[in-house]
Amino acid sequence: MTSGRGTPAAMPAPDAPGPRPGRPREAFVLRTAGLPVETVRPLRAPGARRWADDVLDAAARLTADGEALGDLLHPLIGGTEDEAERRALLKLRREVFNNRLPKDPGAARALVAARDPRTAGALGDWLTRRAALAAREAEGTGLLASETARARAALCAAAGEDRLRKGLLLASPTLDAGLDAYVRRTAADPAATPDKKHRKIERSLLSYLYRTACKTSPFSTFTGVGLGTFSDGEAHEGPGAFPLAVADAWPTAARLNTAAVGRLAATVLADPARRADLPVTVASGWGREADRVRYVRRWVTEGDEATAVTFDSVKDRLFYLRRSGTLDRLLGHFEEHGTLRYGALSAWLAADRGATEADVAQYLDALLALGLVRVPCLDVTVHDTDPLRAFQSALREVGRPWADRLADRLEPAAACVDKFAAAEPDRRRLLLENLRAELATVQRSLGAEQSRVPQTVLYEDCAVPADGPTGLTLSADRWAEAAGEPLARLERVLPAFDLTLPHRLTLKGFFTARFGRGGRCDDLVKLVHDFHEDFFDQYLSFTSQRPAFGPDGDHNPEENWLGLPELKALDAARAAFLTGMRERWAAHEGDGDLVLDEDLLDAAAAPLAPLAPAFAPMSHHVQLADRPDGPLAVLNRSYGGLSFPFSRFTHLFDGLGERLLAAGAEAAPPGAVLAEVTGGPVTSNLNLHARLTEYEIVGPGESGTLEPRFQLGLDDLFLVHDEEQDRLVLRSVRLEREVIPVYLGYLVPLALPELPRTLLLLSPTSMSPLNVWGGVPDRPPVDGVTHRPRVRHGSLVLARRSWGVDARNLPLRAPGTDDATWFLGWHRFRRAHGLPARVYATVSDSGARGATGAKPSYVDFDSPLSLAAFEALLRTDKARAVLREALPDEDGLHAASPRGRHVTELAVETLPAPTPARTAP
Repeated sequence: MTSGRGTPAAMPAPDAPGPRPGRPREAFVLRTAGLPVETVRPLRAPGARRWADDVLDAAARLTADGEALGDLLHPLIGGTEDEAERRALLKLRREVFNNRLPKDPGAARALVAARDPRTAGALGDWLTRRAALAAREAEGTGLLASETARARAALCAAAGEDRLRKGLLLASPTLDAGLDAYVRRTAADPAATPDKKHRKIERSLLSYLYRTACKTSPFSTFTGVGLGTFSDGEAHEGPGAFPLAVADAWPTAARLNTAAVGRLAATVLADPARRADLPVTVASGWGREADRVRYVRRWVTEGDEATAVTFDSVKDRLFYLRRSGTLDRLLGHFEEHGTLRYGALSAWLAADRGATEADVAQYLDALLALGLVRVPCLDVTVHDTDPLRAFQSALREVGRPWADRLADRLEPAAACVDKFAAAEPDRRRLLLENLRAELATVQRSLGAEQSRVPQTVLYEDCAVPADGPTGLTLSADRWAEAAGEPLARLERVLPAFDLTLPHRLTLKGFFTARFGRGGRCDDLVKLVHDFHEDFFDQYLSFTSQRPAFGPDGDHNPEENWLGLPELKALDAARAAFLTGMRERWAAHEGDGDLVLDEDLLDAAAAPLAPLAPAFAPMSHHVQLADRPDGPLAVLNRSYGGLSFPFSRFTHLFDGLGERLLAAGAEAAPPGAVLAEVTGGPVTSNLNLHARLTEYEIVGPGESGTLEPRFQLGLDDLFLVHDEEQDRLVLRSVRLEREVIPVYLGYLVPLALPELPRTLLLLSPTSMSPLNVWGGVPDRPPVDGVTHRPRVRHGSLVLARRSWGVDARNLPLRAPGTDDATWFLGWHRFRRAHGLPARVYATVSDSGARGATGAKPSYVDFDSPLSLAAFEALLRTDKARAVLREALPDEDGLHAASPRGRHVTELAVETLPAPTPARTAP
């Protein structure tokens, strides 16, 4: 979807009153692989694959015929009195039985013909076919060599793909820098075996190429995102149930890494002269007690700039400082004057206390380090969708000549960012080099002894427009049948898999134990502190070390230190699901899908019904597989939260933020407002987004980003237990309404600081990784390989077919093994265990090195290059691989661009049905 100017168009309007049962919100996010799957086809060895199939098919037939032939030879052995001939017949029978060609086929046939002409005829036929197999086997070495060379040449050609190189420049500058030399060397002689250095480059290039063509994780041009709609009418005409046509040109947007802005701000703050001009304030939410001052201390641990992906970690904790005359005077001065210049505060404090300039500087530096005194004006906020421009604006608001000069001095860096999106790879390299140089120069001009610029200095997102005037449109009716309706049934069971539900129930139990049913707490900061200090931290420490399943495969029951019936109900739901899975697995036969019926879902959902929150928007990541016998929808991921699939991409699409803001207000339950919990300082670009809620909760030590009337401080909020609905309700004194916290960032909520993480236990945020096989025993392995069938509920796939195997049971290349024998071994393994030609492999290693591959890697059995790269992931003999079918595979893709067919994933959001207005507790 593009406007006339070529920029991404506005998001379609969401459903007005809310989605119908089994239907999502009208809009969805389409995550689209940057390159079509046709890009990786030349990396295969189709001739070698046909050769392997021919050899294995012929060998299977010869083995079966050899067994029958051995039965014919057996009586000849017993009827031979000559010991030498008897030994010769025994050897021949053994060779035939083991499908080995005798050294002298003619002599072998003559030996049998002298005793049984009919058996000799059968033997002759077998020997002829076995000789033909030997000749076919001999073709493998040359065939593998030529096709591997051709595949390497194709890999070199693919290295020039614009979307690959543009993304690679940001993801791995080191690989990008060495890639051209590899391409020149390999293109000159594709048949040459690469040395160790170039093998490493080859594997890395292959991995990134597969990521760009076969996966859907948005990063730069590797994967783009589009905004689509579900239409009540028929969508685009085309083959399959869900045809989508995407454009060839994909606009992008680049932004400076927030960590780079943070390093600039830290350099400014480190200079006493410049710090003197900056506005300073006392941490919000502080308070006096009898002999101490209470506030929430927040500190940031900086990440490593040398790593490709880095962000600063943030922690907070309730903190106390002993009251003194100086501290009381300082806090009183802030109460009287509000925000002050750091230098003015220093001068006043020196005059008020009769202290030296050095003593005052040391005192204020200590308060700054402890977080009681803050300089918030240079912080990046979640709504600063252009971090560098926001930093420049903040500098100009300081109102000092040096700050204006610094803002102007950053203009060349901002220009590099602005030009980056439209630039070709060669120009991008120069822009990145100039950007790094500009940032380093600015830091040194501010007095930094050593500049600190993150390796990934820019982040980029890529928009996917539609190829046509009707936009990215799918049939709502087809969606409801294939995915919407089974998803609606599944959502009743997802709380059993929610990692955060026990925490929410535990908070409610702690609250009612301390304040009673119907109780109220007005001091949220102390509640959060006491909850963690007295209970929750110990609870998390204990449960984090406990496995989910016991030795018998049953769920370990939730730690229920408060004796909560809700946790017992959660245990009952999990047990019901596990029992149902075990029963259906025990009754399952053959290679067909294991189908979960509604009876199983009903049994698991029944205990969860009292636990279901009234407001629980859900998001699902789904891949559609178009098939001749009907489409499948494959569920990849489910989680709870509002507008989460869209929030990260609000800067890409005109009007998206405004529409999501309106849709969120409409989706809120009657009598309630949505308020964003930001999670503290922004340390990752993944947390940047437009304003998507009407209100925001301003925690201690935070500065609000909205107008004061839309800010809700913790002193305005209280928590009460609603006895009628048996739930905790956060309410605003000023608004006299319920407040529903909403988190819109992309960091895992469990990694957030203590206070926002606890507030999110009152929100619809949830994480529900669906592990349908957890606790279900494997069947006995076959040659070290265990197999799980595909699991479906209706046309919704809950788990792909999978195979688990230790490295020692894989046909890995042994020393001295030639390419043909090695390639044939892999296809013998694949056929023996029924694996498809393409899988995604997740590798784990129980040895000292830990995980060797946290994310799935694409493995193409028809590509020698892919097999070699997969073997490189198996670093020890203790490594274990889980191979999952590529579903949808190439023949099931439903989206296409002028370049070819693309792997896609839909991120959809479902909203709960409207509920009656709630009465105030």
